[in-house]
Amino acid sequence: MKSHYRVAVIGGGVVGASVLYHLAKLGWADAVLLERSVLTAGSSWHAAGGFHALNADPNIAALQAYTIDLLSEIEKESGQSVGMHMTGGYSVASAPERWEWLQASYRVFQTMGIEDVRLATAEEVREACPLFDTGDVLGALYAEREGYIDPSGVVHAYAKAARLRGATVVEHNRVLELHPRPDGSWSIVTEKGTITAEHVVNAGGLWAKQVGRMAGIELPLTPMEHHYFITESIPEIQAMDREIPMMIDLEGFTYVRQEGKGLLVGIYEQNYKHWNMDGAPWDYGFDLIQEDIDRISDELAFVYKRYPVMNHTGIKRWVNGAFTFSPDGNPLVGPVRGLRNYWTACGVMAGFLQGGGVGKSLAEWMVQGEPQADIYGMDIARYGAFAENREFIRQTTGQFYSRRFVMSYPNEQLWAGRPLKTAGAYQDMTEAGARWGCSWGLEVPLYFAPEGFAENPTLKRSNAFDIVGEECRRVREGVGVLDISGFSRYEVTGPAAEAWLDQLLACKLPGPGRARLAPMLGHDGRLKGDLTVFNWGDGSWWLMGSYYLRQWHMRWFDDHRTEGVEVRDISDLVTGFSLSGPNSHALLARLTSDDISSKALPFLGCRKLDVGLHRTRVGRLSVVGELGYEINCSAVEHARLRRVLLEAGRDLGVVEYGYNALLSMRLEKSFGIWSAEFRQGYTPGMTGMDRFIAFDKQDFVGRGPALKERDDGARTLLVTLEIEATDADASGYEPVWQGSKRVGYVTSGGYGHTVKKSLALALVDRDAAQAGTELAVHVVGQERKARVIPASPYDPESRAMRVRF
Repeated sequence: MKSHYRVAVIGGGVVGASVLYHLAKLGWADAVLLERSVLTAGSSWHAAGGFHALNADPNIAALQAYTIDLLSEIEKESGQSVGMHMTGGYSVASAPERWEWLQASYRVFQTMGIEDVRLATAEEVREACPLFDTGDVLGALYAEREGYIDPSGVVHAYAKAARLRGATVVEHNRVLELHPRPDGSWSIVTEKGTITAEHVVNAGGLWAKQVGRMAGIELPLTPMEHHYFITESIPEIQAMDREIPMMIDLEGFTYVRQEGKGLLVGIYEQNYKHWNMDGAPWDYGFDLIQEDIDRISDELAFVYKRYPVMNHTGIKRWVNGAFTFSPDGNPLVGPVRGLRNYWTACGVMAGFLQGGGVGKSLAEWMVQGEPQADIYGMDIARYGAFAENREFIRQTTGQFYSRRFVMSYPNEQLWAGRPLKTAGAYQDMTEAGARWGCSWGLEVPLYFAPEGFAENPTLKRSNAFDIVGEECRRVREGVGVLDISGFSRYEVTGPAAEAWLDQLLACKLPGPGRARLAPMLGHDGRLKGDLTVFNWGDGSWWLMGSYYLRQWHMRWFDDHRTEGVEVRDISDLVTGFSLSGPNSHALLARLTSDDISSKALPFLGCRKLDVGLHRTRVGRLSVVGELGYEINCSAVEHARLRRVLLEAGRDLGVVEYGYNALLSMRLEKSFGIWSAEFRQGYTPGMTGMDRFIAFDKQDFVGRGPALKERDDGARTLLVTLEIEATDADASGYEPVWQGSKRVGYVTSGGYGHTVKKSLALALVDRDAAQAGTELAVHVVGQERKARVIPASPYDPESRAMRVRF
C-alpha cells in the first residue's frame, strides 16, 4: 500500500469492485480499494445472484442492461468465471389488474430499447416451468436476458480485471477515520496506516452509514433482512434436460430459480424487518441472521401452493441476510454537496444487477465531469436533509421493501414519511377538500374533492377525472388559486451576481423588473434546468424551478460559485399562490393600490406589490396558458394570503385547484416540465428549449455543444400528439409508432379538459415530427391512433396570457 492515491474506494463488495474497475478502465488506475475483511464479506457473498434487465426507470433499466452485457466481458478480461446462467425469466400475473399492468409495461420496455421481452400465455409458462401451478395465471412477461450468476465470482472478476489495469486491492484493512484536507484531498486513517487520496468513494455497503458519518454526513439508507431458502434435490428437476427459467410471482411476492437440482426461493415479505439501522457491526462478515419463519408464513403458504412439488421436498439451507436499502430502493450515487471530492456508491440493493452501471456512471462522473446517462434516479442529490431522519428512513424503506412486487399506479399516493413538510395553509386547504401529493417531503395539493371522496388507484382515468375537469373549466372561465409552495426559489445577490448568472444561464438576462425563461446547460450541452430568472431591479435576482431539484441545483450552483456571489435556497422561507384565469387581474386589482396595468406590470414583468396586508413579490406569468400572476409571500403569511384571495374573489368565480388540473392545462399549451419533457439526458434542440438560448452571448456553460447542435440539427424533436383514446390516456414512455417502426416515445400525457382531447407530448424522429403525421401510441398496452398536431391546441397565439390592461 502506497502513501498516496488518486482515489480510495472504501468497500470490497460488488459495487466497490465495479467502481475500481471502471476507474482503471477510464485511465485512473492510481486507485486503491480498501476492504475491512476480504472481498465479498458483507452482502455480496450471500446474495441470490439473480439479474434481469427490467426497471420502471428507463435510465436505470439501460444501466442494468449494460451490467448484464458487461458480466460476460469481465469474465473474459479477468479469466475469472462469473458462473452465468442465462435462463430467461417470467414475471407472472394472476390478477386482472396485474395482467393489464404487465401489458402496459411491455410497451414501455420497448421504448427503452429492450427488444428481447414479450408477453406470454399461461400455457407457455406451464411448458417452461412444469413445476409452477398456472391454474389462475392470466399471462406473463417474458424477458430473455434473465438468469443468475455466482456472486463471489463476479466480485473477484471485477477486482482481478481492475488489478490487471493497474489498480490496487488491499484486504484486511479497515478504514478508521476520514479527514478532509485544505486542498480538497482526504487523509484516510486505516488499520495499516494513514494514506492520502485526492478522492474518496463510499462503497461501504452494510457499513456505508458509518463511512458517511466519518465525513460528517448521514446517509438515508438502512440494512434490512431478506429471506431465501434452497431446497433439496427435486426428482422432476433431475429428470429435466434444461434449467427452468427465473420465475417472479407478482401476487406471491416471491422469486424462484433453479439451484443445482433443487430450487432457490426468495421472499419479499410483507412483514418486513430492519436490521442494525445504524449499520452492521464491524466484525460482521460471513454471517447470517436467524431465519424467522413465522414472519414469512403467509408468503411461504402461497409459494408452496404455487409449487406443489415443494410439499414433498426438504429445505437444505436457509439464508436470512442483510441488504442495504434507500427510501425508494434505488442507489445513492454521486458527489455529496459540501464535501469536496467525496463520492457515494452505496444503497445498491440489487448490486449484481446494477453494480456495473453504478460503477460506469460514477467513474465517468469523476473522470469526465458528467455521467453519460441521466442517472438522477440514483443521484444522492434527490434527497435532502429531511431524509436523514431515522423514522423517515424506517418508514420509507419498509414501505419500499414490502411493495417490491406490488404494482404501483401513476395516481397512487403512498403513506410512508408523510405528512412531513406542510405549507402554512395546509390545514385550511385540507378542510377545503385538498387531496395531497408529495414533492421532496412537501405536501402539494392535487385537487379539491368533496368530503368522503376517495380516489381509486388505476392505470386508466380515475374517479377524480370529472373533479379535475371542473377545476380546469373554472380556471379557464374565471380565476383559479394554486398553492405554489412547491416551487423552488433561489436568491442570488452580490456584486458579481449578474455576471455569474449570465455565464451560468443560456438565456439573455432580463432587465430590471422583468423575468425570463432560463435554460441552464451542462458542460456537454445537455439540460441542467428549466428555470425562470427574475431581476427585481434592486440588485437581487431569483431563480425559480422544481422544488424536488433543490439539492441537485444547489450542488450545481456551489460547484460553479465565484467570488462576489451569494446563492441562498429560500424555498422554505418564501411560498405563495398563483392566480390564473381571465378574472385574475380583476381579483389582484381589488387587493392592491399599486399600478398593475400592462405598462407597469407587463407579461413576464415582476415587481414588489402590496396585496392586502402582505408585502409580496409578484411575477406576471402563467404555467396554464391564461392571464396569471405568481404572488410570493413569507411562509408565515401563507394561510392569511390564501383567505384574502378567496374572499376577494367570491363573485369572480374563484376556485382553488391542484396540480392535476395544472398538468392538464399545460398539456393544452404544449408546455413541458422537468422530469418529463426536460431531463439532463436531453438537449435544447430536442426539447424546443433552444428558442430561449441567446446564442449571440460570448460565453455560457454548454455554449459550444449547444451551437453545434443548432448547426447540425437535432435528430429527435418534441411534438404534440392528439390520441384517439377512450378510457385511458398516455402517461409517459409509451412507444410511438409509424406503421411498424418505432419512431419515438411519449414524455407525458393526459386529457385536455378544455379542448376535450387526449393529448401527449412526445419525442419523435425528425422525419415524423411534421403536423398531420399519422402515428400510433400504445396506451395501457392497447394501440391507439394518434397524429401530430400544431403546438398549443388551446389558444395557439397565446392571447390570453398576453392580454393588455
